[in-house]
Order: sequence, then C-alpha cells, then structure tokens
Amino acid sequence: MTTDFAAIFDQGLERYNAGEGPDTLIPVFKEVCDRAPKIAAAWSCLAWLYLLDDKPEQAYKVALKGVKIDSNAPQARINLVLAMLETGQTGVRKHIDVAKQLMALDSQVRQDLSESIEDGLARKPDWKNLQRVKNWLAED
Repeated sequence: MTTDFAAIFDQGLERYNAGEGPDTLIPVFKEVCDRAPKIAAAWSCLAWLYLLDDKPEQAYKVALKGVKIDSNAPQARINLVLAMLETGQTGVRKHIDVAKQLMALDSQVRQDLSESIEDGLARKPDWKNLQRVKNWLAED
C-alpha cells in the first residue's frame, strides 16, 4: 500500500483548519479510512465531522472503530462520548475518566483536547453535549 492516504489526510486537515465544513470533508476522510483502516486518527476525524454535521449514528459507529484501534486516543474517546450522548446511550463516564487520565499524564493531550473542544464550540456554538463534556473534563 502506498502512503498517498497520508497526503489526502493532511490535505483534509488543512482544508478543515481553513474553515471548510463537514459536508465536503466527510468524503475525504471516508476515503482515508477506506485506504488506511488501521489509522485511528482518520476514524477520529471522520467521527468528529459526522458530529459537526448532526449525524450522531454514523459518528457512533466510526468513533467506536477509532477507540477499538487505539484505546488510548483521547480525541477518539471524546468523540465516542459525544456520539453516545447525542444518541441517548449510557456508559459515557468510563470514557470521560480515561480521557481525564490521559490529560493528567500529558499536558499536550490536555491542550489538544481543549483546542478541539473550543473549535467545536466555535463551529457549532449551541452544542450542549460538547459543553457538558468540556465541563466534565474540567472537574477534579
């Protein structure tokens, strides 16, 4: 397998960071996931885009794959929590606890999650479940 998926992934991230919306980026990250199904970050990005696009059922399936591939990926855990909240599922506390543990161990993880949450709230200001997750992560 070639690494052209990495270039597609990087271009997708650049487009996202430039403000492009989920409607055009979802197909990009689907392609990356198809080409490189063991890359947890790709599944995490796709789940996040589904969440931004108000597609929580798809986000849940994709976020679950991301967590299965890398159970220590904090963003994957947060995406799974959000998808679970959006679809009315229970059992989110264990994923929040893992994310909090990872944040406590690594200040870069804390910063990355904080930036991701703020980005999500900027793109979707009325995202109540993301605000809930932000509050949970801030608890001691």
